[in-house]
Amino acid sequence: MRKRIEEDALGKKALPFEVYYGIQTERARENFPISGRTLPHEMVVAMAQIKYAAAKTHLELRLLTPKIGRAILKAADEIIRGGLKDQFVVDIYQAGAGTSLNMNVNEVIANRAIQRLHGRRGDYKLVNPNDHVNKAQSTNDVIPTAIRLTALPLLTSLEESLRRLESSFHRKGVAFHSVVKSARTHLQDAVPIRLGRDFLAFEGMIRKSRQRIQKAKSDLLELNIGGTAAGTGLNTHPQYRRRVVRTLRTLTHFPVREAEDLVEMMQNMADFLNASAALRLLAVDLTKIANDLRLLSSGPQTGLNEIVLPPVQPGSSIMPGKVNPVMCEMTNMVAYQVIGNDTAVMMAAQAGQLELNVMMPLIAYNLIESIKILTQCTTVLAARCIDGIQANREQCRAFAEKTVSLATALNPHIGYLKAAKIVKEAVRSRRSIREVAEELSGLPAAKVRKILDPLKLAGK
Repeated sequence: MRKRIEEDALGKKALPFEVYYGIQTERARENFPISGRTLPHEMVVAMAQIKYAAAKTHLELRLLTPKIGRAILKAADEIIRGGLKDQFVVDIYQAGAGTSLNMNVNEVIANRAIQRLHGRRGDYKLVNPNDHVNKAQSTNDVIPTAIRLTALPLLTSLEESLRRLESSFHRKGVAFHSVVKSARTHLQDAVPIRLGRDFLAFEGMIRKSRQRIQKAKSDLLELNIGGTAAGTGLNTHPQYRRRVVRTLRTLTHFPVREAEDLVEMMQNMADFLNASAALRLLAVDLTKIANDLRLLSSGPQTGLNEIVLPPVQPGSSIMPGKVNPVMCEMTNMVAYQVIGNDTAVMMAAQAGQLELNVMMPLIAYNLIESIKILTQCTTVLAARCIDGIQANREQCRAFAEKTVSLATALNPHIGYLKAAKIVKEAVRSRRSIREVAEELSGLPAAKVRKILDPLKLAGK
């Protein structure tokens, strides 16, 4: 393999001739062989958008020569369009704040620009990763800005998936409106309720989670690009921030805006933590819903069996005919991963010192992973589970008529204590509440039947 020699402040190093990254990336690759995982390419694309916006601004301000500036623009655009993916090789667990990743992007863009100018890779006299590609930038402002630009479209996709899930629950809520079942509180029999109301409640839970995510997303529109080192704005032109943000607005199609306080945003990860917390709350809601669906579909012979989940694969390698609630189980696993990711984001957010948080790569990876797996999870949950759920109407009705909490409806007519005696006798004698009430309540049988009509008691 042919080699090329590059030099930095620490000395010289040989690199494979064909790679576009440079000596600082190579040092990071050697220093951090930790997980074998890199930050998602969406993050690299966001960083390329920043490099593009910076070069365009410096061309407009005549702070880069047209030759260098245009070469950088073309190289950055190539990355934005999905090129050179295999050149971003820095591990998630890397130099604090993301300096290694920032230099990886700077070096790839510089060497691709050099190639476009018919130079040899590593000849940084033509295009320099620090002086040209990273001009008026710092890892301090590039990385948090890139996290925001990465999260915005991903959160939009998640919102769309959640709307789809809401619609699935709504349709089932309408379809199951006439199905009466026994509610359960403390896992014990409670009053009759419409099965459709449960599914409309699921819809409401997802809608509220989506609204929390939407609010958190709006806070990510504020960008601290232009803050350079520690939020000081050192080495930037007076018009730089405004022009870069304007270009990013065009590139991303999001109404991003300049940060009000660059120093605060450089050290405070609250916006990312807030977004992660919104995802955690969604994960908690999904866990509750998935577990409810598992309970309602349990059986079919020895469980509740009030709903039937669509069978998507055999459930056992040894028990013939067994079908498990696998989509709900997958949802639980995703939810637990998101909750774990949020814990990591929280710990990383509080670990910053003074003017900079150095845990940003960890924050970026966990936040992005949570958004992506929740999007995929909710998409397939709607399509492969919720849309195909059927109600076992006969089973639901049987439980609704057997629940001892039907006696609650007798309270206004005979009082709590007398109704409790009826419940006790029904449980002891294994008879229905209606049968015992007709015998012990002192009310006419026709009135007892009217009072204890499960459909009437289930509400609207």
